[in-house]
Amino acid sequence: MYKKIDSSQNSLIKQCAVLLEKSRERRKQGLFLIEGQRETQLAIKGGYNIKTLFFCKAIFAADITEYATLGTEVVEISLEVYQKLAYRTTTEGILAVAKTKELAIRELRFQKENPLILIAEAPEKPGNIGALLRTADAANVDAFIIANPKTDVYNPNIIRSSVGCLFTNNLYTGTTQEIITFLQQHNIQLYSAILQESKPYHSQDFTKPTAIAVGTEATGLSEPWRTESAQNIHIPMQGAIDSMNVSVAAGILIFEAKRQRGF
Repeated sequence: MYKKIDSSQNSLIKQCAVLLEKSRERRKQGLFLIEGQRETQLAIKGGYNIKTLFFCKAIFAADITEYATLGTEVVEISLEVYQKLAYRTTTEGILAVAKTKELAIRELRFQKENPLILIAEAPEKPGNIGALLRTADAANVDAFIIANPKTDVYNPNIIRSSVGCLFTNNLYTGTTQEIITFLQQHNIQLYSAILQESKPYHSQDFTKPTAIAVGTEATGLSEPWRTESAQNIHIPMQGAIDSMNVSVAAGILIFEAKRQRGF
């Protein structure tokens, strides 16, 4: 028998609503809200601490006991309460409150001697960040780093657009200078996707410890990435425009590196 909440005016539900809407509260409390059974399972697999798990019996059809055995507080909620907190109707009736992680670049440790890293500077739109996370997951990069983040990575729109890949990536953040210094200290060669003083991406050797940095379509990468890179690279364009969506560009570049490494 689990605790049951039927009212959206319950204090715990109100707290969840605040976490859903305000990044300031997520940072202050060190908590965020996850929607969806797959996303929750990926968060658990990714080492996130689930503080409270909510399930709506009217929707949830699986066995809830697997979550209870994790030592997590499990709470049954009414359909009305679930609909207040959920964005989607296809997430199997599961919501979870999880603890945030320390994502500072200084915490990054590598499991391999020859890491491959994807870096994105100042991505702002949750849809683009979610797509970048999916690209990083698909390529199984050793780390995905966001430089000068403008959006809280625990924004529910990022979790949703990444289909849970926020939890599958080795994700870290830092300032541009912190990240460049980190790469230099670890002898990781930097390739920056910039048109100026650049060479075609496929002409470069990505088989050594490598970081590939991309900027937004609107502003590109800032000056330090151009001056501190081992080589600036570009994707030859054959159409009428000279740019593409950042996640598409990142996918092209990172999978060329994977191809060179035999994967």
